[in-house]
Amino acid sequence: RSVLRSVFDEVIEVDALDSADSVRLALMQRPELGVTFTKLHCWTLTHYSKCVFMDADTLVLCNVDELFDREEFSAAPDSGWPDCFNSGVFVFRPSLKTYNLLLRFAAEHGSFDGGDQGLLNSFFSNWATADIGKHLPFLYNLSSSAVYTYVPAFNHFGRDAKVVHFLGATKPWNYKYNLQTKRVMQDGTTPGSFHQLSFLALWWNIYSASILPLLEKLQKMEESESEECKHTFNGVEITLKKVSPSVANSLQMPLLPEQTYETYPTARPPEELTFEVQLVREVEQSGSNVHLPEPDRPSEQLVFHRAFQETSDLNEVTHSVSELSIHFKLEEPSPEDERRKWEEGRMDYMGKDAFEHIKKKLDAFLH
Repeated sequence: RSVLRSVFDEVIEVDALDSADSVRLALMQRPELGVTFTKLHCWTLTHYSKCVFMDADTLVLCNVDELFDREEFSAAPDSGWPDCFNSGVFVFRPSLKTYNLLLRFAAEHGSFDGGDQGLLNSFFSNWATADIGKHLPFLYNLSSSAVYTYVPAFNHFGRDAKVVHFLGATKPWNYKYNLQTKRVMQDGTTPGSFHQLSFLALWWNIYSASILPLLEKLQKMEESESEECKHTFNGVEITLKKVSPSVANSLQMPLLPEQTYETYPTARPPEELTFEVQLVREVEQSGSNVHLPEPDRPSEQLVFHRAFQETSDLNEVTHSVSELSIHFKLEEPSPEDERRKWEEGRMDYMGKDAFEHIKKKLDAFLH
């Protein structure tokens, strides 16, 4: 979606519409065409006065703005049955009324081929005879796989082709393409038609030059974002960055004054990344530093600094920060503090001041 939005001015997501007519689709051996009913959504684009629909397997070879001079419903003849139009390219006017009529027609009559083309030809049934001005030239919907049927005509008119339509079950992206030789292959053999091969090569040249760099850029951005995440807990903002073991060996990180952090790994499935980190306070005259132990597996860098936020949910932190739990280590009470607690009657009979602990001290003193 991100790549589409970087290329097109507007990208709208719609729900899939399926004819579910497996019987008629089986006659063409094209069961995947049932979902082409989805293109009916184009009539809901009512913020536009006129549109040109193009299938995803079409390739525009030049500017075709003149199509907007045509009226609804303008389309090119289908090469298999010229009295029908091919629904891969057509001019239409968005209208909720037309959209609802199409849905009702589909529910009541279905499609004679199980796909959108049969439905639209039945709905716009007077296309073949009513207005020749609504017949687009074949050059606006040239079938790349059918040019062999009349090679002399293609040699004469083909250079003026404006839109190529890759009909059939095998699409350009199903072929193999060698970036070095710039040749299109399928299962180790080249396609039979020279003309189809030239159009496939053109499609792949455009894809590798204009689209592939966008996909690679997006992939790098996603990898970069996945390598760093931030969370805040009790006024401490924690940034995790994934680093290689060789880099982790030399990492040094500042520790907040008068605080010690201990981290404990949580058990995770074996296929997921696991790591173990322990931060220990070292007090030196030159300052306080924390050194990561040498890891034997991919590790993560922890960076601590004060944040303006005061609190956060401990459960959220422990779940999202790579299953890492963070605890503040309490300072050991001094002997003076212990004596003061006894004088005030605040003994810890369930813990440190339990009878067995007192008995051990007395035994050690007497013996």
